Amino acid sequence: MRFLLTFGLLASFILSPTLNAADITGTGHRFFAADYEKRVMAIVGADGKVEWKREMNGGCHDAWVQSDGKILWTPSGDKIFEIDPKANTETLIYDSRKHGEVKGNVEIHAFQPNKDGTITVFESGPARAVEIDRTGKILKTVALPMTGGAHHQTRNARKLENGNYLLALLTDSKIAEVDPTGKIVWEYKTAGECYSAIRLPNGNTLIGGGFSHRAFEVDKAGKEVWALTEADLPGIKLGYVAQVQRLSNGNTVIVNCHAGAKSPQIIEVNPAKKIVWSYLDFETFGNSLPVGFVIDDATAIR
Repeated sequence: MRFLLTFGLLASFILSPTLNAADITGTGHRFFAADYEKRVMAIVGADGKVEWKREMNGGCHDAWVQSDGKILWTPSGDKIFEIDPKANTETLIYDSRKHGEVKGNVEIHAFQPNKDGTITVFESGPARAVEIDRTGKILKTVALPMTGGAHHQTRNARKLENGNYLLALLTDSKIAEVDPTGKIVWEYKTAGECYSAIRLPNGNTLIGGGFSHRAFEVDKAGKEVWALTEADLPGIKLGYVAQVQRLSNGNTVIVNCHAGAKSPQIIEVNPAKKIVWSYLDFETFGNSLPVGFVIDDATAIR
């Protein structure tokens, strides 16, 4: 595995904290976020000050901060990289065209590092899940029931503890749980495209509703048991609800993308839908921030 110096994706690393003042309500969290309008990813402290920032050449629809501090990310293209912020290096982990031998259109909008050290990659275009090791070697592929073009097959998708895959399917307007053979074993029809879905310990599914302007939770029977809408947040516009996260305290974090400069980009609400934390910073980030997650809660689900 070699450090990449020629892929055009290594931009300047800015390791010193910045002095920008974010608009924060409530008790903040340390978090990671990526915005493709300003083409920047950053780690921000609970006080709103940027601890680390890096320019990125392209968009980003998924990323992970690992326990060792290294960052896995995809520019929503055909590759996955690992950044070491301390060493100022970026390493190619997986290339759909090189490792996966994909020749047609491919876009990676979701992937997941697993507890056993492997990584699950969800390839839109080829419509498959690819299990790889850290050298990019393919261990297994699973054909996924996704339709439409590469850009609109799925956004966030996750591998579940039971080995199944949970997919937010844009073109098909549904959330689907797929077993390791590619068979749908559970699905929930949505009113339109949804960005993300995560499985909660009680078996319910928390969904980032995209342009439905809401986040909501459904049970195994498909009954909606909780929802957050603009009506619950006076004075705040919900734009494209992207990534969602359930914290260990039971609160829900949502990423509020494309909502304009007057509404926070990240919002945490308690089960009663009261805001306990919000973050607004249009100096560091812009209006196209789909990736954001708290990293000071080790047992949060995302």
